[in-house]
Amino acid sequence: MDPELEAFVPLLPRTDLADPAGARRRLAEAAAAVPVPDAADLEIEDRTVPADPDVAVRIYRPRRARGAVVWLHGGGFVMGDLDTEHPWAARLAASSGAVVISVGYRLAPEHRFPAALDDAYAVLTWAAEHAAGIGVDPERIAVGGHSAGGGLAAAVALRARDERGPAIRFQLLNQPGLDDRQETWSARNFTATPWFDRGKAAAAWRHYLGSRPATPYAAPARAADLSGLPPAYIATAEFDPNRDEDIDYALRLLRAGVPVELHQWAGTFHGSQALLSAEVSQRQNAELGAALRRALAG
Repeated sequence: MDPELEAFVPLLPRTDLADPAGARRRLAEAAAAVPVPDAADLEIEDRTVPADPDVAVRIYRPRRARGAVVWLHGGGFVMGDLDTEHPWAARLAASSGAVVISVGYRLAPEHRFPAALDDAYAVLTWAAEHAAGIGVDPERIAVGGHSAGGGLAAAVALRARDERGPAIRFQLLNQPGLDDRQETWSARNFTATPWFDRGKAAAAWRHYLGSRPATPYAAPARAADLSGLPPAYIATAEFDPNRDEDIDYALRLLRAGVPVELHQWAGTFHGSQALLSAEVSQRQNAELGAALRRALAG
């Protein structure tokens, strides 16, 4: 493991997804300690997207932005909200120059699949229909997210393709949760990795799916056909149960003719990019912004 990251492992907060309320509280406490980047050049606005039910979003608008990303926070489908994601959404907007539309989607287990997907898709549709009001080109809209949010972003792309919905320019998938089956080598063997391990992944999927069978819109790795999807940037962490399913998904996209940039970050673990003092974390966060900037500028 990267030595700078390893030093923080004993200090990481304990998160038990068996107790969703407690997990949310501990994530909020941890997020409150994350430095927020200088947002002087960002216009930040809270909005409500009309849907059934309505969806809360927070929009981060840099000056002279041309494109936007519908951004979905992580948290195992159970944790996270607009406030816990604020430091990361602001950082992504500042580094990419894109409008970031952070989505406050409904959480499991109170709201199981497809609630979060419906919320995310409603925001994508709204963003495409109101691009002029947001101040962006409707042909420069991406979807993206971290962890569970990355899985939701991949599912949104599948649904938009299948339903002939809004055109998506790009997928920005950071350590996405894509496969409920947990059959890969990393999913089977990473039972005690920092922050996120096999047990927590299994709990997240149980909360999200309940008794429903998984479909490709819940677990995108189950999709038989990945052709016709938007180009993707996929980032993986070495010590992450999601690692191999993400690499497999990237390879399947490539075989389906979809352009993919895949970066496997050596020495990292799931979510370790939040440890901002580590040099590798700084590179990870900078590359997310750069990848989005390139995708929406072309």
